[in-house]
Amino acid sequence: MLDLPPGENGKRRQKWLSGFDTRREAEAVLAETLTEVHTGRYVAPTAMTVRQFLCDEWLPASTARVRKTTLRSYRQLIDLHAVPALGDLPLGEVTPVMLTKLYGRLLTSGRVNGKGGLSARTVRFLHTVLRRAFADAVRWRYLQANPADCATPPSAAAARAPEMRTWTLAELQAFLRFTVEDEYHVGYVLAACCGLRRGEVCGLRWSDVNLDATGQFGPHLRVRQTLVEVDYVVTVSEPKTAKSRRVVALDPTVVAVLRRHRTRQHKNRLACGAVYAEHDLVLARPDGAPVQPSNFVQVFARQIGEAGVPHIRFHDLRHTHATLSLQAGIHPKIVSERLGHSTAAFTLDIYSHAVPSLQAEAAAAFGALVYGTS
Repeated sequence: MLDLPPGENGKRRQKWLSGFDTRREAEAVLAETLTEVHTGRYVAPTAMTVRQFLCDEWLPASTARVRKTTLRSYRQLIDLHAVPALGDLPLGEVTPVMLTKLYGRLLTSGRVNGKGGLSARTVRFLHTVLRRAFADAVRWRYLQANPADCATPPSAAAARAPEMRTWTLAELQAFLRFTVEDEYHVGYVLAACCGLRRGEVCGLRWSDVNLDATGQFGPHLRVRQTLVEVDYVVTVSEPKTAKSRRVVALDPTVVAVLRRHRTRQHKNRLACGAVYAEHDLVLARPDGAPVQPSNFVQVFARQIGEAGVPHIRFHDLRHTHATLSLQAGIHPKIVSERLGHSTAAFTLDIYSHAVPSLQAEAAAAFGALVYGTS
């Protein structure tokens, strides 16, 4: 029997160590446990299950630490894939081998509808979530070690994001011409010509737009808020990162689009009268209410088919903006700032493969510099 430090109520605590085959084995475990107790590293076993820890402790504690959309992703992965497999196990019985086997099963047969496995990217994200959760369990002294640290998830290469698809200049022009009279046209322009994300487009306010500025940026917009959608409820949120809070200069064509859109919106306001919902949003429904981001994307997908251009995701409009900008010779630092990326290196890491001509141009320029060739 081993004496432990007093509990929170000050009462004496003791622990029986049993189940050993030999006296030597028992003495070795006793010595190790005594060392852990004396150094403050001992963690008493908990009867808490994985389900109780993840759903009742960790997810509620994460509410203030992550964005609502991120928390929803955590909850979905835990509810659909972690809890069914591990939920009834005591928290301290989860092992790296269990997690590795779980990842393998999910890759082959993890879809809820029973039709095949999950993508390597999804399984690797689940591993990331569990690793963070178990790391908190260690910090909160529910676990002595993090079992996910030694588990083997799918490789980073296998979990690489799906390859982006972008439009050519001609395809982008064709789509923008097709939607020029549509109420969502301004949103497509903001994504394709300014590099805004979906939530940034839906959350942009007229108070964040200056069409008459003549200073350093000239006409510009400021990304200060974003709209996020969680369980079909739309809420205002902070930009994705600190760099996402940025200034984006506007060219004369985009300024003209915004002016025309503002005139149309003013007519809607007069027609609706007192029932008009004043949210100051650039992209809004005819009655002024916010546009639901999921509906916005659905309309975009439908209009792609009607316009007869190749299918891309709405986020690929942002990729198209970056790719065409780099191909036009715009400095990567400027492209990075317009997109709200952390660094220009990050931007080039994403888009350099989409502009291989930059390699050839760099080689030719250096050859001309050194050898006088062209």
